[in-house]
Amino acid sequence: MREINVLVIGDSCTDIFIYGDINRISPEAPVPVINPTHQTRNGGMAKNVAENLKALGATCKLITNDNSMEKKRYVDNKSNQMVLRVDEHDYADPISERVVSGINGNTYNNEQFDAVVISDYNKGFLSESNIEDLCNSNTVFLDTKKRLNGWSLFAEFIKINELEYKKNYEFFAFAFGYESRLIITEGKQGCTYMGESFPVEEVPVKDVSGAGDTFLSGLVVKYIENKDIREAIKFAQECTTKVVQKHGVSTV
Repeated sequence: MREINVLVIGDSCTDIFIYGDINRISPEAPVPVINPTHQTRNGGMAKNVAENLKALGATCKLITNDNSMEKKRYVDNKSNQMVLRVDEHDYADPISERVVSGINGNTYNNEQFDAVVISDYNKGFLSESNIEDLCNSNTVFLDTKKRLNGWSLFAEFIKINELEYKKNYEFFAFAFGYESRLIITEGKQGCTYMGESFPVEEVPVKDVSGAGDTFLSGLVVKYIENKDIREAIKFAQECTTKVVQKHGVSTV
């Protein structure tokens, strides 16, 4: 396989999983008492996309926020159930307009990329106009938590989950030109593309955190490799079934 080079742009955080034992309910309030035993830390959101791309053999450059966001998840050792999530510094400093204008034709700082991946968690790093400019001048795979509108029309492909699709339903009801670029992930049901269902293998699920990032990474790598979006979807689903069987936010 030839070398694949991808530029990832988006907001990032640190994912922290604090595991512990829960053996009683607090006498002060109806909440579990957790005794922490160990924790893990890794890059999340756009950083997780970049790490998954690297794990799949791609070369990757990441443009992301400098300020540190943290997502802390408290998980019961026995049941593997998350009992609390705490988001700290839940915002990102905006990207420089100079950086955005310097990304054109899949090129940045004289480096050529096969595609640009936008992993937008809507924390303030990218504006709608930033995304529109990037989509207009590059081959973009878009995953965004923003409500979609005309600014996203020129993305090569848009990955969206079922809940996000329902939130955007009124827009899609009147929008034209999205059908061939919209990929809807549906959890254990698989995903849908152009009205076609892509079922997924049923596996024991330990954690779905970051699964969408893995799907996006697998989709990008395989599509760049063979330009077959259906094969890319199937490969992305294979990648996702691997990471949901692991604890925490994991790379494929």
